[in-house]
Amino acid sequence: MEVLPEVESEEDATLTDDEEKKGFWELESSLNNIRLTPDFPHIMKPRTPVELSRYPSSYKQNSSQETLMLAMAENFRQQFVLLYPDRKALLLSPVNECGVQKFVSTTLRSSLLPYPELYDWEGCASFVSDYLSLELLDPPFELPKQLSSPTRVLQTQRGTCFEFSMVLCSLLLGAGFNAYCVSGYATKEMCLLDQSRQDCPLLKPPKQDNAEEPKKTVKKYSVKPPHDLHSAFEKHQEEKQQAKVKADELKKQQEEERLRKEQERPPHDPLLGLRVHSWVLVLSGSREIPENFFVDPLTGKGYSTTNENFVGIESIWNHQNYWVNKQDCSFGCGSMTFDLGDLSKWEYMLCGLTSQSVSISSDQKPPREPEDEEEEEIDELKAFEMPPSWVTKIDISPPDMEMRYPGGMKTLQYRKAKLEKFAPYLLKDGLVTKLTTYKDLECTQPNTIKEWFKHRSDHLEERELHTDSNLTTEHFRPGRSDALKYHRYMTLVPETERQMDFYDHTRTDGLARRIEKPFEMTETFEDRTDFLIYRHVVYGKQIKVIRAGEALNQRPIKSVEEQFHRDPSKPASKDVAKRNFKMSDRKIQVTYHLEDDRIIPAWMNFIKPKEAADSQKAQDFTPEMVSGFQIDPFAKPYKNLQLYEILLELMRDEENVELQIRNSEKEVKSILSSRETEDSNTDLQISIYNTTRNETARRHMEEKERKAKEKQKRQKENELDLLAPFQARLEQTQSFSHQDALQLKRDCLTEFKQQLTNKANLIQSRFEQETEELQKKQLWYQKNQLTMTTEDEEDYLKYCSEAMFRIHVLKLRLSRQKERAPQRYLALEEKLKRHPKLAMDS
Repeated sequence: MEVLPEVESEEDATLTDDEEKKGFWELESSLNNIRLTPDFPHIMKPRTPVELSRYPSSYKQNSSQETLMLAMAENFRQQFVLLYPDRKALLLSPVNECGVQKFVSTTLRSSLLPYPELYDWEGCASFVSDYLSLELLDPPFELPKQLSSPTRVLQTQRGTCFEFSMVLCSLLLGAGFNAYCVSGYATKEMCLLDQSRQDCPLLKPPKQDNAEEPKKTVKKYSVKPPHDLHSAFEKHQEEKQQAKVKADELKKQQEEERLRKEQERPPHDPLLGLRVHSWVLVLSGSREIPENFFVDPLTGKGYSTTNENFVGIESIWNHQNYWVNKQDCSFGCGSMTFDLGDLSKWEYMLCGLTSQSVSISSDQKPPREPEDEEEEEIDELKAFEMPPSWVTKIDISPPDMEMRYPGGMKTLQYRKAKLEKFAPYLLKDGLVTKLTTYKDLECTQPNTIKEWFKHRSDHLEERELHTDSNLTTEHFRPGRSDALKYHRYMTLVPETERQMDFYDHTRTDGLARRIEKPFEMTETFEDRTDFLIYRHVVYGKQIKVIRAGEALNQRPIKSVEEQFHRDPSKPASKDVAKRNFKMSDRKIQVTYHLEDDRIIPAWMNFIKPKEAADSQKAQDFTPEMVSGFQIDPFAKPYKNLQLYEILLELMRDEENVELQIRNSEKEVKSILSSRETEDSNTDLQISIYNTTRNETARRHMEEKERKAKEKQKRQKENELDLLAPFQARLEQTQSFSHQDALQLKRDCLTEFKQQLTNKANLIQSRFEQETEELQKKQLWYQKNQLTMTTEDEEDYLKYCSEAMFRIHVLKLRLSRQKERAPQRYLALEEKLKRHPKLAMDS
């Protein structure tokens, strides 16, 4: 493959200043004389009509630097066409939305937005794919004639794949990634954003870390395990048989997968290898990126540079330079290298530091001699730098960032699945994501419907419905009054099959799970003070119970089984491990915890005496009603009174347990009723700081601002009004008589006169105090003059100098106060005469 002409060597490039300037201007004039080809006219009708008056001047015209860059790009294009007549044209200088020709590198605008999710490449790619809608290239095998600015694309939320890439590359460059826009070719599915043959990312199971199990340390004097008496040959044969079964199953799965892919394989694309596409290349090195990879802006996914969906590359560019691919892409991009400093693989447009910095780091450059450094300085002066971007600063407002999708919603079609995304607060029920899976490829038979919610007042986060079995599962975030965490049910009718999980640490009873069936209910508990961990209730058929004159349908309790943790404060033989209340048989069975050195636990069985009836008296307690087993053969047997007291305590516990079960039934009905109400009337939680949606908070803020302005206005008026403090002493502050006005004037003048007098007295007292202290210091000096040291004399002289200065200042202030006091008094009197309140009442 032929290469483009290279720049001159450093030895030939050494010129004097005059020759360098002359050569530069000759180059500029020659480039200006180059005629632009009709394929890339300077002015062209934009793709969609725009108001030119709304755009800055950089959008509507080119600077001298940009004009020179366009001429250089045209020169580069002509050389490329001459050397590679069989290759397609390069995307160099398409027109923008204003119909003005712009170089592609200057259309990039490196931008870092103040949103945490845009600080990494996954967040940037996901945002671009969600925020924009795709406009297909027409025809699909030609480059676009127009390339709008990223600001225009974000404003309209529509763009081609090239405009997608420009926006994404601008965000990645602002976030510190070494990103490049790529112009190349891709498969039909990639170009048309067809994901109907791909699995939905939400259906893929999360990756699990394969943590190695810690090795058990074998102690020297530990007890040896018993010998394994199983046959090693039989074990080996069983493992061999299991391995064969697994291999057959794996082979069968692979064959089914192959047949499925064969059936779902898309038809042959006649434009394979010709469909133009644009994506983003991220090179390793910056932001701790370990290896190069591609990012498709249409889907927001990252791909390896060897991915078969990317068929070939024509050119790449960033905000500093432009490179043309010189490698063979007949078999895709798998064998390509991205060392942009290798001139045998890539041809750059602008020579200089931007063309070599991508591949040669500072620590790899060989040491240069002084002559080489001078030549390098001359080359740096000669290098033409890329003009700055003509695009204004990219800015996305918080409401647009929250809206996220065009029109607030977006639908994506996957293999046997449809994914719908919604902006927060767009729907009344708080739905933000909805995933529907289907049984067939045509997506006509729904299988499951999975929904994700945000900002719901009932704290519902996720709901999944299986259409075949009508089974619904719901997940709730913490914060509900009933502490409900998970709910699985088929219908909201009570006394049907369901499972409820709770946040046990927020409940007083420590309930963690409740599983309910038509004739059973099982509850598990955590961290209870009575050490209860399990309760299983068996019901009979419903019967009518009359309470307070009302007939209620209630399920009779046949038996209740409870299990307890070990209580260390009690002996094991007296600590209940399990008790079973058989209400239908009038029996109570109690099993105690197993002691450490025993193999059988202690237990006791009771038969409850019959209660008194209409014509029969209550049955007496007899020892025959009790049977049991004691572990300690030397322990004294229980007396009849002790057994009777134990039975009475168990009967009281039975009543309490029945009461707790009925309360659990009421709680279930209450939860189901509230869930039915919450689904029919859904309320969304709005933060008090979100004044755009929270009407109450907005009105509160407006009222607060109004009161603050009124308070400031009153304070300002009071500061300007001299009579305000005196007017506040009157009972009627709004209107007053002539006598009141004269009294206000006298009070104001009297108080001002008193202030002037007090100030003069204060200055006089300070003057006398300073004079008295100076006289005392002078007397002290006269007494101790003969015994004083030089330092003491210096301190004395310093003190006298400072004291005389203070006395002089006080004397001047006192005289000035006496001179100005009458003038200020007369000025106040004159001002009060002109006061509107006094003038109005005079």
